[in-house]
Amino acid sequence: MPTSCKRSRRPSRASLARRWGAVAAVVIVGYLYYHPLRTYLATRAELGARRAEVAKLASQRRALERELTAATSVDAVARQARELGYVRPGEHLYIVKGIQAWLEHQATIARHGR
Repeated sequence: MPTSCKRSRRPSRASLARRWGAVAAVVIVGYLYYHPLRTYLATRAELGARRAEVAKLASQRRALERELTAATSVDAVARQARELGYVRPGEHLYIVKGIQAWLEHQATIARHGR
């Protein structure tokens, strides 16, 4: 083959410039989408965490409302008053000391079989 008819295997400069221009455009567009996309994904993850927190707090609120309803009943108020040491009229308050020592003594007897 004559050397004048040989075609170069390299693309023309204009073709290379178009290719690199297209690559640069894709990179620039990708860079411009990166920040908003990252912000969107972070916001979406935070929203999921907040929804879980709201669900947990709603559950706690329901439990506290049930507890409040139970605590305001007459029986609950009487039970709490007894825990504070109050007695009803006509009743006598007895304070028993040394229960823990007595329980430990009973446990010792049970272990040694005496």
